[in-house]
Amino acid sequence: MFAYCTDPSTLENLRWLSCYLTTGKHVNLYYSVITVLVLLAITAPTALAFGFAGATAARSRFAPLSWLGKGYISIVRGVPDIAFFLFFVIALDQAFEWIRHKVKCPDWTEPVRQGNDFIVCQAAKLPLGDAPQWVHETYGFFLAVLTFAIVFGAFAANVLFGAMRAVPRAQIETAEAYGMTARQSFWRILVPQMWVYAIPGLSNLWMVLTKATPLLFLLGVEDIVYWARELGGTALPRFTDYPHGDWRMWYFLVLLVFYLGLTKVSEIFLERLMTRLTHGQATTGGEAQRKAAA
Repeated sequence: MFAYCTDPSTLENLRWLSCYLTTGKHVNLYYSVITVLVLLAITAPTALAFGFAGATAARSRFAPLSWLGKGYISIVRGVPDIAFFLFFVIALDQAFEWIRHKVKCPDWTEPVRQGNDFIVCQAAKLPLGDAPQWVHETYGFFLAVLTFAIVFGAFAANVLFGAMRAVPRAQIETAEAYGMTARQSFWRILVPQMWVYAIPGLSNLWMVLTKATPLLFLLGVEDIVYWARELGGTALPRFTDYPHGDWRMWYFLVLLVFYLGLTKVSEIFLERLMTRLTHGQATTGGEAQRKAAA
């Protein structure tokens, strides 16, 4: 990175450290931090969308749709997360390839499932074997986002389902008495008011989601923990220009600070969001604001 990094053996103290921290592998570590933050930024609203759809389906008066929503919530919440992370990567990948196989290779006569092997035509592979490396990485990241969204969407659905039921029924009945349809009362009365009941549960879910990002290694994505373990291990002189002992404690200490900082920023944001949502509401938080302003 720096001009004086040409011969690491001649460096000392801060110069050595500055060169060490700007090697190609450390760039991968910094890139993995961005990967985690982007994953959280995309997964959180996606999981919330899954959760809203699941909660809406669960409270539907159409029985099959209600069973589907409640089944999604119960099944995903009842199975260990790690089992779903290991299952969905394989299942989703094979499902996508099977669909492409049916479209692109209609003349294929051999069975796709041959014992323990899953064999599709070359054109149906995802991604293609000759695709650039960034395509493989993007596809793996896409599977990671979808898996996280499906798993945490079920927990979000349970939170939102409870929040919908917490909105006083009298307000829905009043809206209907004023001539609103069921759809109008849902979007104008129920949905705006349910968030004040949902935010505490969703904030806890957000914290769990941030702590679950190290599970990315199960999905083939090299995350922060992976690179901290790789870079922190003992580096012998014959393998690197920057030899050092076992520094994993220091790398994981940095990760501790990173996640605590992310948690603190999240708490501040969620507290302000909760204050905004409870303003004027007939809740404990809203009553406290009213008394403070009096």
